Amino acid sequence: MTEVPHVVAVLGQGVVDPDQPVVTADDLGLTRGDGCFDSARVLTDEAGTASVVDLDDHLGRLARSARALEIDDPGVEAWHDLVAAALAAWSTPGEAILKLVLTRGREWRSSGPTAFLSIEHLRDLCVGEVGPPRTITAVTLTRGHPSDAFRDAPWLLGGVKTVSYVVNVAARREAARRGADDVIFTTTDGFALDGPTSGLLVARDGALLTTPTGDTGILESVTVEAVLAAARADGWPTRHELVPVEDLYTADGVWLVSAGRGPVLITKLDARPLAVDDALAKQVAGWAGF
Repeated sequence: MTEVPHVVAVLGQGVVDPDQPVVTADDLGLTRGDGCFDSARVLTDEAGTASVVDLDDHLGRLARSARALEIDDPGVEAWHDLVAAALAAWSTPGEAILKLVLTRGREWRSSGPTAFLSIEHLRDLCVGEVGPPRTITAVTLTRGHPSDAFRDAPWLLGGVKTVSYVVNVAARREAARRGADDVIFTTTDGFALDGPTSGLLVARDGALLTTPTGDTGILESVTVEAVLAAARADGWPTRHELVPVEDLYTADGVWLVSAGRGPVLITKLDARPLAVDDALAKQVAGWAGF
């Protein structure tokens, strides 16, 4: 079967030529960042059969983001049909990323939201976003607000996966300037948050910890929650709690976790070596399905 490197599908049109434009110059997702998205892992076997990992969990998170933005979501059934059409056109073995995008639509001639998706193989995506390496270095960068900045402030869109990722991308560039691979965002009152494109997982004193959502404004990580559920099934205590930045340097393990690359162990933070437990790292990767 011929390998297809890139598939694009648009709601109301189905699968389209990946080089065909799918948004207009006045689309509010483009001009205002007024939209949301979600990403999920795609696995394809040697026979060319593709499936999406935790699709309904990602669609649920996308729907919550749409509600927060007051954008009409097409609904689970419409997304499932569009994903099925895209998967039917996809046959490249290995791992890929499904990206679902929903914007408010056109500004000048409103015709409802714009909804489309893409599937792209990991090998064709930017190094560091997904795929290898399994270990990275990172730096801490401030988010410029305290850990409870999003309390009673829904207009700040805490926990919403908007298409406006320019700060996240800028943070990754700053990490590169400092000779590191990625970033852990921090609060002005001294706690760790998450990464620009990933959730945070910390092993400390025989338990797995991750940053709570809500007041912190961070996005709930589908993959982190899957790891925590698997860890609990194996008898590990898990908690959602604020972790002081200083505790990261003495933790038993620190990971940045995303759907595409899974749990990636941080070996150095701010040029300081962190604990590396190969057995624990393998166990965490297994809990995530990697």
